[in-house]
Amino acid sequence: MDIDVKGIVIVVGNYGSGKTEVSINLAAHQKRTGDEVRIADLDLVNPYFRTREARGPLSQMGIDVVLPPVQYMQADLPILDPAVAGMLRRPRGLTLLDVGGDDAGATVLAALADVLVGREMEMLQVINPYRPYTETVAGCLMMRRAIESAAKLTVTGLVGNANLIDETTVDHIYDGYDFVSRVAQKMQLPLRFVTAMEAIHRQIDPERIGCPVLPMKRLLVPPWQRAAQLIP
Repeated sequence: MDIDVKGIVIVVGNYGSGKTEVSINLAAHQKRTGDEVRIADLDLVNPYFRTREARGPLSQMGIDVVLPPVQYMQADLPILDPAVAGMLRRPRGLTLLDVGGDDAGATVLAALADVLVGREMEMLQVINPYRPYTETVAGCLMMRRAIESAAKLTVTGLVGNANLIDETTVDHIYDGYDFVSRVAQKMQLPLRFVTAMEAIHRQIDPERIGCPVLPMKRLLVPPWQRAAQLIP
């Protein structure tokens, strides 16, 4: 099954859900399918694992990456590049917004309310059931309410990102899919896709997962580890 995303897609989630890794891999995946892709880094909370860390490989793929002004690249301040508003006023292809974690990170979206009003868009909540606060259905619901309240926007779909980093197995992917499917049913929202690292992706039985699966590369790693390559 193909991942069908287009227009303005906002990616949110709790801290540690892996939403930035999902955003980067989704951008690269859709670019490979022939889509025009732009991505904006609106993560003003996490000082390390941000879309901007992968701006080089993304740019080499022909993906337009919008970042805060250079003087604010390492600042945790509510500063938005005017280019973000511009790309939202004239969306084309896939326009991704990678937003900071939890409700604190989603607050930045309220500043874009005037630009986003009346526009077709999706806001996808990334859920990793192996992280604190989202290991229960009730926790996922609480996180959704907090993000929506801060963003002044409504979550329209879910993404399952079940992983335990290097300890992840195909059974974790299956169990995570089952869990996020229950959350989606409770929220009455579509499960847009789930993720799996490339090595595990090859082991998945396509009949076991009832939605698209995004193959992932681990791109955001600590300094002592080597990141995967977007471009072979």
